[in-house]
Amino acid sequence: MKDFIYTYPVKVYFGDKAAAKALPKELADVGRTVMLAYGGGSVRRSGVYDEICGYLREAGKEIVDFPGIMPNPTYKKVQEGAALAREKKVDFILAVGGGSVIDCCKIVAAQAVTDQDIWEMEFQKHSYPTEFLPMGAIVTASGTGAEMNNGTVITNEETNQKAGVLGAYARFAVLDVAYTMSLPAGQVISGAFDTLSHCMETYLGSPREVNLSDEIGEAVMRNVIRNIRVLLQDMENKEARTELMWASAMAENGILKIGKVTDFQAHQIEHQLGAYTDCNHGQGLAVIHPVLYRHLCRENSGQFARLAREVWGISAEGKSQEELAEAGVLALADFIREIGLPSTFTQMGLTDKSVLKKVADSCNLTAGCCKKLSREEVLEILMECW
Repeated sequence: MKDFIYTYPVKVYFGDKAAAKALPKELADVGRTVMLAYGGGSVRRSGVYDEICGYLREAGKEIVDFPGIMPNPTYKKVQEGAALAREKKVDFILAVGGGSVIDCCKIVAAQAVTDQDIWEMEFQKHSYPTEFLPMGAIVTASGTGAEMNNGTVITNEETNQKAGVLGAYARFAVLDVAYTMSLPAGQVISGAFDTLSHCMETYLGSPREVNLSDEIGEAVMRNVIRNIRVLLQDMENKEARTELMWASAMAENGILKIGKVTDFQAHQIEHQLGAYTDCNHGQGLAVIHPVLYRHLCRENSGQFARLAREVWGISAEGKSQEELAEAGVLALADFIREIGLPSTFTQMGLTDKSVLKKVADSCNLTAGCCKKLSREEVLEILMECW
């Protein structure tokens, strides 16, 4: 295990009526004007918007709406939010939604209080914001774990980059599964697979020997797999959805990453695919993971073999380490088909094969990956995904 310093600033309110408990307490010491940020119409249709507005008015807050945050939030949308926050002299940002809404608000919180361009600051000057408007998050779609950290994924349409940007931590996060129960089945399963992906990408990073963080990760992965299967039989199972909501948080609150250099190569490839196609994140990961792992598993056969044994329950009897590792990758591919996620880009509805080279040429190649991939091999992986 590598040396580490660990701190966790996000206060979590988990469970029934968590927003009613959180908002009066957490907003008591902030100013009057609260920006209420959300995506499309689902928050209004479900009644969550009205409920949250009620709590804010009871707390004596003036509400500034910031609607329309898209599934892959753009840098243009970030700038729109920052301009609105400055114009209305917003004191606090409350993000109500899934990962896209929360990610957008983390950067709005930074951009609203500086004249520097955040994208230029981070990607050209390699400096990071240190001052932010305070913000909180109310999760209505779990899977990304965005409420647990200060990392974001933003699409810069001018540069065709979908990249990680560092912004604000939420002061608090509300995790009440009741706010997620209206989500369609496909969105729930896609989000849960994103959680599984976070765990795998952390687990398969370096160092290669398994540590305590990895053993906790094994438990989270087993939990996700089990509860996805429960939901396939009963999408209204509140306990399974509750478990998946907490698994999502555990995958991204830093616990599994302690002492690790994470991999996240599948995420980096999918992010750039999303920059060119605006595809569904969880679906893209489901297509990429098995193909990528067929290219990687012999380079890190020990950890892939342990993943097969401890998470997928595959017996090692009669198998070499390499064979066990490959059996685990096959089990992952079988699981993806079992839960109804796509196995190819064509099944996702992508039609323009020419974007694959652009993705390969521009995606980030991560330090934690067990194999140093070339651009040519990334393209090969993407072509195999078609």
